[in-house]
Amino acid sequence: MGCLHVPDRYAPVNTSAPLPAPALRARLTALSALLPLLSRILAAVGGGYALAALASVAVLALPVSRPQAVIAGMLGSFVVYAGAIIWVFAVRSAARAWAGLAVAAAALLPCAWSVWQAAAPGGTP
Repeated sequence: MGCLHVPDRYAPVNTSAPLPAPALRARLTALSALLPLLSRILAAVGGGYALAALASVAVLALPVSRPQAVIAGMLGSFVVYAGAIIWVFAVRSAARAWAGLAVAAAALLPCAWSVWQAAAPGGTP
């Protein structure tokens, strides 16, 4: 009675042993199911932030006073960021989410570019 028997299910798992084919397939299947979710999370966090920053700069191209444009850009960036996050998780696929962010960024880029060129040394105000 001095020896305690530990069932096999509680024994440490040898992680250095090669995985059998079914176990490897199961892990790859689980990983392939996670990749679209991870892509959407990256699109929501990184792509949404980039789109919000681009929108806040593009607002400066509007024909309003500079302080009013800065405040509108700052406030509007929160709406753009929230909308981008909702968009990323509402579309059917991660590829459509990235494509939607790219289209929105392409639409804002000319306005933001004109603001950046005007702010560069030697640019016109």
